[in-house]
Amino acid sequence: MIKFIFLISLFLSCSLFSQTTGSRTVTVTLPVVTLMDVEPAGTITFNYTAPAEAGNAVVLPTSNITKWINYTSAITTAGVTRRITASISQIIPGTDIRIQAAAASGSGGGTLGISSGQIILTTTAQTIISGIGGAFTGNGANNGHQLTISLATNSYTNLAARSNTPIVITYTITE
Repeated sequence: MIKFIFLISLFLSCSLFSQTTGSRTVTVTLPVVTLMDVEPAGTITFNYTAPAEAGNAVVLPTSNITKWINYTSAITTAGVTRRITASISQIIPGTDIRIQAAAASGSGGGTLGISSGQIILTTTAQTIISGIGGAFTGNGANNGHQLTISLATNSYTNLAARSNTPIVITYTITE
């Protein structure tokens, strides 16, 4: 019986002192990510309409064009933010092309950007969304910032007839 108790005591003692610990190094890599696109793809067309009666103004296109800007941003340092700018390739005398980014909506997350409100596009890049941190907007229409693009006449004196004049809107995401 004493041998049995001695063996149980020896076994319990060995079990209590046989614990070990270890460590492993875990490496995490997150690349800097800066991606942006405009959805849906396709050409925007604005067509003025001739008035039906002499003395009336040329009729502007009746609808605004809606697109969605999507982005993914993984920043290098906490507190760094990005912005999205827009510019046009040329100005059509007598007209303004306006753009407004709405507040972010949809399935994204993180530090989403803030709209600059409506701006008149020029050949110089202007900020339309600022304050983008580590974030993603979700992909496609109904995710990200809804863009409303419209055309306005700013001076009838400078209007001149033209057809199919291509204007490129360039969007850039940068720190």
